[in-house]
Amino acid sequence: MVVAKKVKKSSETINSHLALVMKSGKVSLGYKSSLKTLRQGKSKLIILCSNCPPLVKSEVEYYAMLAKTNVHHFSGTNNDLGAACGKYFRVGMLSIL
Repeated sequence: MVVAKKVKKSSETINSHLALVMKSGKVSLGYKSSLKTLRQGKSKLIILCSNCPPLVKSEVEYYAMLAKTNVHHFSGTNNDLGAACGKYFRVGMLSIL
C-alpha cells in the first residue's frame, strides 16, 4: 500500500501560526504601531495584506530593509488577515515582536 502524504497549504500553516502568535500576545496590529516597533528595532517579522497600498508597501519594505526584518506578503485581503488573527475588524499590517 502506498500512503499518501498530507500536504499542508501555506495559507493553513500561516493561519495556524498567526493564531499561536495572537495567543502569545507578542504582536502589534495596525500600520502606525507596526511602523513604530519597526523603527525601534523590536519587530521580528512584518505581515502585509495583499490589498495594501503600494506606497505603504514600499515604505514598510524600506524600513524593514534598514532594520534587517523579514516581510511576509499575506495572500489574502485585510479582511482575511483580520479573520486569521481572530479579530472582527480589518488588519492591513501586523508586526510580530
